[in-house]
Amino acid sequence: MPSLKDIRNRIGSVKSTQKITSAMKMVAASKLRRAQEQAEAGRPYADRMARMLSSLAANLNDAAGGPRLMVGTGDDRVHLLVVISSDRGLCGGFNGAIVREAKRTIQRLLADGKQVKLICVGRKGRDLLRRDYAKLIVQSYEELGKKKLSFADADKVASKVLEMFDAGEFDVAHLLYNKFKSAIAQIPTLQQIVPFAPPKGEGAAASAGPKAQYEFEPGEEQILTELLPKNLAIQVYSALLESAASEQGARMTAMDNATRNAGDMIKKLTLVYNRTRQASITKELIEIISGAEAV
Repeated sequence: MPSLKDIRNRIGSVKSTQKITSAMKMVAASKLRRAQEQAEAGRPYADRMARMLSSLAANLNDAAGGPRLMVGTGDDRVHLLVVISSDRGLCGGFNGAIVREAKRTIQRLLADGKQVKLICVGRKGRDLLRRDYAKLIVQSYEELGKKKLSFADADKVASKVLEMFDAGEFDVAHLLYNKFKSAIAQIPTLQQIVPFAPPKGEGAAASAGPKAQYEFEPGEEQILTELLPKNLAIQVYSALLESAASEQGARMTAMDNATRNAGDMIKKLTLVYNRTRQASITKELIEIISGAEAV
């Protein structure tokens, strides 16, 4: 049975931990507000860009002869997966959910006879995937947006993807990231970025009803050639913003749960301490009374 001193030390240790988790919760809540605002502000631009490109692609006369970023290579043998995680831990199941989804996707593609390549954004996801799929990782990025996430950070990743595509190193590319829904809910999302895939529902909406006729200057193909690389960077940037907001939401929730659990443990340890102290006092009294009676 632990002594009173051991219990006091443990109570003090748990209280120190509680202070740390409480402070981390407040910091994460502050960062979450800014990250959520950035993610929500970036969604309309990324969505509108994708819708505009879908409209241009629908008006393209010779779709088969369009830009390679839109029509692809004509094959789907090699798949590139850009996995976005965090550089830090203590954020609950944020990284675990992404890694599990990445492993499921990799296993599914390998079972279909495809070749898989990985670009890891974030140290935690890279370290977890490296245990089983180290040979598949072709590039990794750390500390992107450490001070403040910017478009230049997304452009680094997008430039690498474009470089690999131009070199013929893959046929299809997907983004895998946590989409922010709320502080307690993040949705692992798999989004195709190469070749360009119209947003779900856009094709049906575009085909319904009469179509307006537009004349483009310069032509649709030239506009798509200019905008598709920019759209790729924009979609990566939007995914990084969503992931950053999801990370802070997951960390705030995890630290809130840790603070609550520490409080419950302090109550239990305090109860054990009081009972042990009472039993010790009672034992001493019994010994004193027994000694007095023996005299």
